[in-house]
Amino acid sequence: MAKKKAEGYLSARESRRISRENRKITNAYEKQRKRKNVPENEYLTTMRDPNNAVEFDNLHTYFFTDAGTVKAVDGVSFEVPIGKTVGVVGESGCGKSVTSLSLMQLLQRPQGQVVDGAIRLNLGDKAYDVTRTPNEVLQKLRGHYVSMIFQEPMTALNPVFRIGDQINEVIELHDGEGQSAEDIKKRTIGLLEMVGIANSEGVYSMFPHELSGGMRQRVVIAMALACNPKVIIADEPTTALDVTIQAQILDLLRQLKNRINSSIMFITHDLGVIAEMADYVVVMYAGRVVERGTAADIFHHPAHPYTIGLMASKPVVGKKIDKLYSIPGKVPNPINMPNYCYFKDRCEMCVDGCDGEYPCMISLSETHQVSCYRYYDGKEEK
Repeated sequence: MAKKKAEGYLSARESRRISRENRKITNAYEKQRKRKNVPENEYLTTMRDPNNAVEFDNLHTYFFTDAGTVKAVDGVSFEVPIGKTVGVVGESGCGKSVTSLSLMQLLQRPQGQVVDGAIRLNLGDKAYDVTRTPNEVLQKLRGHYVSMIFQEPMTALNPVFRIGDQINEVIELHDGEGQSAEDIKKRTIGLLEMVGIANSEGVYSMFPHELSGGMRQRVVIAMALACNPKVIIADEPTTALDVTIQAQILDLLRQLKNRINSSIMFITHDLGVIAEMADYVVVMYAGRVVERGTAADIFHHPAHPYTIGLMASKPVVGKKIDKLYSIPGKVPNPINMPNYCYFKDRCEMCVDGCDGEYPCMISLSETHQVSCYRYYDGKEEK
């Protein structure tokens, strides 16, 4: 009797076939991205609303692996208004970080590629579609117009260079024209003081391993803010920190946002941080946006069963329970997603329509949209 193959098993021949096909696809994308002297009109675009700093429009970002195509971001649409904080929340692997890396165009290439959709970046006098913008232009935008506070500061900082040299490099690259080395050093020390580092002169000469986790996180924030960017992506900047340092970092981000009038895209799985920081909230699940709205909409009137489950799973001060709620089941395989609602197999609130295709966005109010069959009757499709 033949031995049954494990679920998801691929033979060596099948893996080689997938790899060959993927190389053809990724080579075509890479050839397009590496073109030189691309005319600006190819990546110029118009903002749908000039009050937005960034607009994600039906973004699809895939990873072409030897096991198949992983649809990490599968049709994501939302906006980041100028001067506001948008919280992107969801469990690990839902596509939060890949969405932000698509904006920065720092995906792990050639496997990771934006295959469809647009990311419109508002530069003030004009707007670029980041997904079509060539590398040589993006190099000038990163750090200057849009910058990122990475999730793990120890891996974001180079261990063999001193802190001062790493921040100096950002200023020299984007904003150093006409400035002497002494001017740049003075500005770097000022940035370190701005993020609450008392011994700024000493830290300027230190290596990353000589600093604590909170200090390293402050250095990464100083580096991200060095050129007063219009958009700051904060990718779980407080995950590895204790609650006291976490509160200080959040206060710091709020103060700095107001000082330089930047927009923040705040990525986290901590609902407490989102409640404290965000003006708008985007809830992601399995590469798609399942609910979006103002912070008040999401926290006071959660609509999607996944959002309701997330709210129920967080501890409440003063409330005694034997066991915290956990959402049953597991996320579907990203290589072989179902053709119905991705949350259906874990949902405890299913209705008759859930057997149909993936639900589209429904408007519950002017600011609140949800992707769920429970709200289809009498509501406007978005």
